Amino acid sequence: MPSTSHPPAEVSEPLADWYRGAARDLPWRRTEFRKDFGAWGTLVSEFMLQQTPVNRVIPHLEAWLARWPTPAAMAAASPAEVVQQWANLGYPRRALWLHRAAIEISERHGGVVPNDIDALLKLSGIGDYTARAVAVFAYGDRHPVVDTNTRRVMARAILGRAQPGPPSRRDLALMDSLLPADVTESAVFNAAAMELGATVCTARSPRCDVCPLSDTCAWLAAGRPETGDTRRRQAAFEGSDRQARGAVLRVLRTAAPTPVLIDSVLADWPDPLQRDRAIDSLIADGLAEADGELLSLPR
Repeated sequence: MPSTSHPPAEVSEPLADWYRGAARDLPWRRTEFRKDFGAWGTLVSEFMLQQTPVNRVIPHLEAWLARWPTPAAMAAASPAEVVQQWANLGYPRRALWLHRAAIEISERHGGVVPNDIDALLKLSGIGDYTARAVAVFAYGDRHPVVDTNTRRVMARAILGRAQPGPPSRRDLALMDSLLPADVTESAVFNAAAMELGATVCTARSPRCDVCPLSDTCAWLAAGRPETGDTRRRQAAFEGSDRQARGAVLRVLRTAAPTPVLIDSVLADWPDPLQRDRAIDSLIADGLAEADGELLSLPR
């Protein structure tokens, strides 16, 4: 376990106090949301929040759960319906993974999202973060939950670095060393660390003057040194294959359920080879189906 110069309570208590007064009013934090959708709502929200801003997720989440309020309801849907409902959330493979997970939950767990991390990890599209988030935020278990925002808070407040290094198991060990022993308070601390990183301890413009950890933050005490940034940079979207894939999917969603001629899809795209790569990759990922000269969403 990593050593820290700060006793856990020195970090957890002021952060939890701040969170209780400053946390954003997000749907998945509301009592009525948890009552209506339970762990399934938490799971869906976590899928959608992967690499997608909160303000884009909220309207899609509400529409999604209104249409498919349970894993069984979604398991009965077709892949085409799921991809179309995903709309412009980006990284549409997540929609197919969520659909497969709903089927697996229905078949393996009687339609109830499991609370065991190992069982969650065996579901399609679920990694270490999502499994722990469901176990903690839906079921109230005590585990460290670490996302990009949490890693940045720990890098600065505990390790004195401007940015976190590449993700590793050490992140979980460090977060675990900071968790309060009380189960309820540990869940609050997990959520508070994420919230602080998302709203105050941001990547480019941290607001140290309003940070609840400013009195003990190692990075602030050191004068906010620039310690380097080894995070992997995401490729530009404009002109990318990812942009071409999204454009192809928009055509297919608009036409659905009617197939379209492959040659007519993005016929004026500036790079024909990129357009063909986008179509081929969507077919390979199961996000589109080709039938002769026709292309459609998966059936």
